[in-house]
Amino acid sequence: MTTINAAIIGAGAIHRSHVNALRLLPGVTLRALVDIDSANGLQQAMAYNCRYYQNYREMLLDNDIDVVHICTPHFEHKNMITAALAAGKHVFCEKPVGLNCTEVADIANAAASAQGLLGVCYQNRLNPTSLRIRDELAKNTLGKMLSIKAVLTWSRSKAYYSESPWRGRFVSEGGSLLINQAIHTLDLMQWFAGGVTRLKGVVDSGELADVTEAEDSAMATLHFTNGARGLFYASNCNTLDSPLLLEIHCEHGMLQLTDNTLWRVTTDRRLKLDCDGSPDGHSKSYWGLGHQQAIRQFYHAITHGGQTEYININDARKSLAMVDAIYHSSKTRQWITINN
Repeated sequence: MTTINAAIIGAGAIHRSHVNALRLLPGVTLRALVDIDSANGLQQAMAYNCRYYQNYREMLLDNDIDVVHICTPHFEHKNMITAALAAGKHVFCEKPVGLNCTEVADIANAAASAQGLLGVCYQNRLNPTSLRIRDELAKNTLGKMLSIKAVLTWSRSKAYYSESPWRGRFVSEGGSLLINQAIHTLDLMQWFAGGVTRLKGVVDSGELADVTEAEDSAMATLHFTNGARGLFYASNCNTLDSPLLLEIHCEHGMLQLTDNTLWRVTTDRRLKLDCDGSPDGHSKSYWGLGHQQAIRQFYHAITHGGQTEYININDARKSLAMVDAIYHSSKTRQWITINN
């Protein structure tokens, strides 16, 4: 394809990160925008000088469209993904790819027989600090990994849920904190350690109990494939969105991510290794610039026939399996085994 034409389904806040990323890709054009809110959709489409559709299935009949970006509420992802793949489109979907592991299995089956590629936006993997951590671990700079600790404390108001009733419900969001805000952190933990074998977790709701049927806080102990242990805590009950605190303890020191800056800490030295760049004006500060990298990586895979690396359905399955396992463990108070 000399020109790749893209469509975006969903004109909420996150779609702007996709628009900005597409604008930086040579040979890629935003051809269409889909949104059920015709006033908002038409206004945005006029600003982007692209076609507008109110119904995504009508857009899928447009033979000019090569790639579909899905930026909609969670409960719509499965049907939109499978319909777009069936229409012969490539698909790039915001996380989570589905509401639970059952949906992911159905989506994986559809992707396996599809002509197009399916990419999932786990953009934090492509933050500079995340890539540097992977590099440090691959080089075995600090020796054997012993543990990973991750603490994520963000703020979500009651209005965040009451103004978007699909949020905080298992039937429409797939849960709450874990599947929406914390899934990126769980994904990074298992990615750094090569997978998780079992976990035991607890979820609860305090400050937000009257506006969500799901959790606003969670914690878990994890056992990783490489033998390391994981300690995870997350909450939406903070009064601000604090940067992720991540510590990887190894035999000869620690990799510490704090205030979006990565440090290598040893007995006699604390060395700054990397930091995450400031996002563009249309992105929340904690989203970083990973969207640009993830979308660029996916389009590179498209132009190379799927032979180059991109974040795929199997990657998405792993973190969602952790979410499901934490919910199940919280109900049963048992350790849950996870098959990688």
